[in-house]
Amino acid sequence: QVQLVESGGGLVQAGGSLRLSCTASGRTFSSYGMGWFRQAPGKEREFVTAISWSGSSAYYADSVKGRFTISRDNAKNTVYLQMNSLKPEDTAVYYCAADIDRYPGRDINDYNYWGQGTQVTVSS
Repeated sequence: QVQLVESGGGLVQAGGSLRLSCTASGRTFSSYGMGWFRQAPGKEREFVTAISWSGSSAYYADSVKGRFTISRDNAKNTVYLQMNSLKPEDTAVYYCAADIDRYPGRDINDYNYWGQGTQVTVSS
């Protein structure tokens, strides 16, 4: 079993930055692909970004490409989401997820474990 705990959310003005962290329990973190998803009020949960087990591969939704960066530190069992140039439409609850596949997918059904989410609010 893997437990994921997100942190770093908050309120920021448009154009600002935030860094989210997700720390995992267990000794198998380094073998998991990791992803970030988000869910805005009244909308479905959507893919944001994912990173392979080693960090060698990362991919992004078009809506965040060039503004968000995912990274991981396997020694700390942590994955990060650096969010720059934030827009009001980035406002959502952000979820960290783990995929037992080393190269994670873009679909929520690909993921085996989820965090509780952290709120990100971007004011205009």
